[in-house]
Amino acid sequence: VDIGAHITIQEETFEPETFQLVGPKEADPRKNRISHESPIGKVLLGHKVGDELSAETPNGSFRFKILKIE
Repeated sequence: VDIGAHITIQEETFEPETFQLVGPKEADPRKNRISHESPIGKVLLGHKVGDELSAETPNGSFRFKILKIE
């Protein structure tokens, strides 16, 4: 995962979600554009498809798996 990538992740039993990893000025969570400086963005950087990760966010901790990187 690198800046500019579209990443599809799945958290446990939830539907998969796709995000684009962008710089802080381009971030817009409502448009699925997250900053590489955000808690999830920091965890995603440098990982690959199949990696299982966890992130600490303001809404709590969660685990997810990277399904796809474009």
